Amino acid sequence: MLGQADISKRQAEIADLVQSAGFASVEELAERFEVTTQTIRRDVNGLCELGILRRTHGGVEPPAPASNIHYSTRQILNLSEKRVISALVAEEVSNGQSLAFSIGTTPEIVMQGLIGHDGLSVFTNNLNVAFTATANQGFQVTIAGGRLRSGDRDVLGMGTQDFFSRYKVDIGVFGVAGVDEDGTLLDFHEDEVAARQAILANCRRSYLVLDHTKFGRPAHVRGGHIADVSDVFCDRPVPRPIQEILASSGARVFHP
Repeated sequence: MLGQADISKRQAEIADLVQSAGFASVEELAERFEVTTQTIRRDVNGLCELGILRRTHGGVEPPAPASNIHYSTRQILNLSEKRVISALVAEEVSNGQSLAFSIGTTPEIVMQGLIGHDGLSVFTNNLNVAFTATANQGFQVTIAGGRLRSGDRDVLGMGTQDFFSRYKVDIGVFGVAGVDEDGTLLDFHEDEVAARQAILANCRRSYLVLDHTKFGRPAHVRGGHIADVSDVFCDRPVPRPIQEILASSGARVFHP
């Protein structure tokens, strides 16, 4: 079976397109990418094996998630946009700083963009972030202990909140499941919100990292407000109502 590292650029683009459109036929995809229908079938078969897409009559569609999208799917969705965000963050982080990272695929990709820095201290409950950070032997990496969520490879619960409260870091890096039109930050689980809030309370600057699809995306657990953060990094300009909120709060906004 394919793993995330085996996903091709075309497969990632197919997954993005189908997630956005809701459905695509094999013939449409073959025409769009200028390849044969046999090639597209191989691509979508691999994506279906991973649970990223599912077959339907005449083509493919997104799976119907019960709540959040599976981590393996989120790793490749909007990947190019997340790499844009990662590059923006990397320009703002200085060598030798301390950073706390929350769960999620965007913080993981931000960490990938920081591997070339020197002397970072990383504190996280996200094992994907921790493993990525260990690629630089000059980094100090400290992880939270507790029960591991196998699918997302992260640790949540009271111990995680206590973990983040033991440190005062230069930068907190976290994402969200969605942002409501009034600026409310949303997630799918109370423990995810609690961990994010613990990072926010114990950092000198807070970096909210999110791609444009998070604006207006529904999730049901409230977790603070976008005006609470000091810096917002996005792959596109944020919606105008959010721009006005951030202008009033004094937050910095970074986008291409």
